[in-house]
Amino acid sequence: MPLPFRCRLRRAPRGSLPATVALGTLLALLAPPAHAETAKAPGAMAQAVRATLPNGLRVVIVPDPLAPVVQTQMIYLAGSANAPKGFPGTAHALEHMMFNGAKELGRDQLSTLSARIGDNNNAFTTEDTTQFYFEAPAQNLGLLLHIEADRMRGALLTEKDWQHERGAIEQEVSRDLSSPVERYLVEQSKTLFAGTPYEHDALGTRPSFDKTDAALLRRFYDAWYEPNNAILLIVGDVDPKATLAQVQAQFGALPAGQIPPRPVIHPAPVEAKTIRLDSDLGVGFVTVAFPMPGAADPDYAAAQILADVLGSQRGALFALVPQGKALQTEVDYSPHAQAGSAVVLAVFPKGADSGVLLENVRGVLAEIRAHGVPAELVEAAKRKEIASLEFDADSISDLTESWANALALNNVSSPAALVDAFRAVTPEKVNALARTLLDPAHALTGILTPTESPNPAAMQGKAGETFITPPSHPVTLPEWARAELATIALPPTAPRPAAFTLPNGLHLLVLPEHVSHTVKLYGRIRHEDVLEQPPGHEGVAELTGGLFMYGSTIRDRLKLAADLDAIAAEAAAGFTFGASALTPVFDQAVAILADNELHPAFPANAFAVLKAQAVAERPGIMQSPAYRFRRAVLRALNPPGDPTLRETTPASLTHLTLDDVKAFYHAAYRPDLTTIIVIGDTTPEHARALITQEFGAWKAEGPTPVVDLPPRPPNRASKTVVPDAGRLQDQVLLLQTIGGGVKNPDRYALEMGNEILGSGFSSRLMQDLRVRTGYAYSAGSGVQWSRSRSTFLVSFGSDPDKVAAARAAAVAELQAMQGKPVSDDELTSAKASLLRGMPMSRASFDALADGYLSYASLGLPLDEADRQAQAFYTMTPDAILAAWKHWIRPDDLAQAVRGPNPG
Repeated sequence: MPLPFRCRLRRAPRGSLPATVALGTLLALLAPPAHAETAKAPGAMAQAVRATLPNGLRVVIVPDPLAPVVQTQMIYLAGSANAPKGFPGTAHALEHMMFNGAKELGRDQLSTLSARIGDNNNAFTTEDTTQFYFEAPAQNLGLLLHIEADRMRGALLTEKDWQHERGAIEQEVSRDLSSPVERYLVEQSKTLFAGTPYEHDALGTRPSFDKTDAALLRRFYDAWYEPNNAILLIVGDVDPKATLAQVQAQFGALPAGQIPPRPVIHPAPVEAKTIRLDSDLGVGFVTVAFPMPGAADPDYAAAQILADVLGSQRGALFALVPQGKALQTEVDYSPHAQAGSAVVLAVFPKGADSGVLLENVRGVLAEIRAHGVPAELVEAAKRKEIASLEFDADSISDLTESWANALALNNVSSPAALVDAFRAVTPEKVNALARTLLDPAHALTGILTPTESPNPAAMQGKAGETFITPPSHPVTLPEWARAELATIALPPTAPRPAAFTLPNGLHLLVLPEHVSHTVKLYGRIRHEDVLEQPPGHEGVAELTGGLFMYGSTIRDRLKLAADLDAIAAEAAAGFTFGASALTPVFDQAVAILADNELHPAFPANAFAVLKAQAVAERPGIMQSPAYRFRRAVLRALNPPGDPTLRETTPASLTHLTLDDVKAFYHAAYRPDLTTIIVIGDTTPEHARALITQEFGAWKAEGPTPVVDLPPRPPNRASKTVVPDAGRLQDQVLLLQTIGGGVKNPDRYALEMGNEILGSGFSSRLMQDLRVRTGYAYSAGSGVQWSRSRSTFLVSFGSDPDKVAAARAAAVAELQAMQGKPVSDDELTSAKASLLRGMPMSRASFDALADGYLSYASLGLPLDEADRQAQAFYTMTPDAILAAWKHWIRPDDLAQAVRGPNPG
């Protein structure tokens, strides 16, 4: 069960080595000497280029040729901590307003331009920064720079636009505060950072937005949105010298400003306190939170290592899970620039005694504070933190974020500067920090208890109602944008992996990528739990997957974790399995993974603990609104007796035995249903030999299981409300089945039409439900494909009194799609967005792997991306109209609502 307990502020992300690190030094620290002596930095790892313009704008350009893509991030060194007293949401409000037009590019022009270069942009506000990012084809970098230069000093910030945007941002507050975890984090910040600007959540509040006006936003903008208070980060497939010249041309003439004094933040010592909140989640949480150093603090590296050690699978906290005392544990260190916090969390079943688990967690922390942490765990954490920097180049987005955090939060020159900081951490430093920080007299305790009637009423407010109307005619772009986007072309051909089939039926794909000294393996076994679990054995698949953590026949749980720690690698087994490692030790990581995947230990004591936990956890999950909402959707789409309606219950779990797990494993885990893709610093020949060596002896047992659901009849109209007293805002889905599965002859026409209807800010649904009417903060649509089934859905979040109107508007848009062909302008924008966005779907190892594994799961050819591009390129309005008339049935939509009854 993934934990929903994540702070919005990101720690320095785990990833790969930035372009300025000396790779040989890093590999010497992490890899065996024999490998380190021969390791060389690939040519693609060029040096980053830095410059500071005369107006003070700091520019950092980091080449990464993984895909023909560039990402820009404009970082303003002002966040919620810089807001005027009494207006904690000012930075967040201004973030929204920056999308409402500037002198050269109005709001609708910006939305249109964004769509035509792939529609991949957004922004986020933290306590210390406000960051705007665009990702686009590399040849469109000039457009991105023009956009950012225009709104750096030319934002319009009119009162009319603010009244329009205020309603949307207040809907966002409602949405976020519908989460019990979010409400807890708000209370946590109030306590840990009381009396400082960090005590206010960066989201802001409805009362603060109600008294905000455009004049206040203008003052904040003029004070902080200056070139000498900004960092422009450019990462991707660019030529640094030419890029810097473009930056100088766009930003060089902007004048520097006078930046106000920054707040100096020193939180006072926290007095022990307990926060108790009701929750609509299926499980409960106990947390112990401590003040921690900030990202720019000299103790940051030691604090990060302390958090890593506390969360280690070899540590005493995680041991509570195999001991049966906790369902799950986690440690989350969230540093702001000048102060931070760490949350130690443990999960308990609904109805269990949270006090017992809390005492167990406190006992672990007291033992660590008194006696320190094992030195070998400190060294393992250091190796992993340093190795994690190497993986950033495997993703253009991750590389951008790593640099952004280093520059704006850690206040260092590059992520490479953190390597020396981590290397300097000693067990003594970590233990000294633990003795100081893990003091129960200064800890904040949180208890989130599952209940049937959580009450967030105190968080509620009145959303604004005034919205402006979007244009009813095609938008005309300025000449500098129109000229560059005049021609739509097919994207570059997708990289094609080498393909092999082993004698045992295992399919292997290999895609060499030399942007870093890393290699990753991704594996997926085709399966369908509801078809493969014998009747009465519902839940056996989940138990089987959970037992892989307990090791293999030659490596128990601790030995498995220790062997991976020794080489700073990651590996996980199951239906979806994988490994990632630095190049010199990748073969070792694959050997460990294969041992775990093919020879799981399935220890009896671990099975007994895991089964008992699953039985205890299940009633709370089944009673939770999220689970009941999913079940309501399944019942609305599928006929009685459909396999998807089978349900794991406490009774079905209780009857399971270890022999049932072993039988399920041998039947369902098989090479002839498995696809592996290896991506990274390797060759097809080496990867094929390695996979043959480690997975070649794997044999399928028994008949091949059925893993494709049978076709289903069309659904009929229905309405379901799943009450959730913890939500301020309704979550609404409108759904219908589509016949034919992924082989549907009109699949591409439906996808192109969906791009126009519900994908991105400029879509019909977003314009109608948010911009024109204000019925919803977000709205969209999608088509989900499998081999034998497909589903079309519309989703939106709305205040309860607006649900009916929002639904009517959404249905009207569906009917409009069937009433007449889409306009040439809409089709052009959709083609531009989809075709120019395709390279961005290949801008990380993870995305590349997911694409090819999806093709394998769906039975599609490896050149599916190129086929799709060709189909989109030649799409016509008449083809879209015919497909939507034939397959979309507005009268048969099933409506599912989670939240207050909309009436």
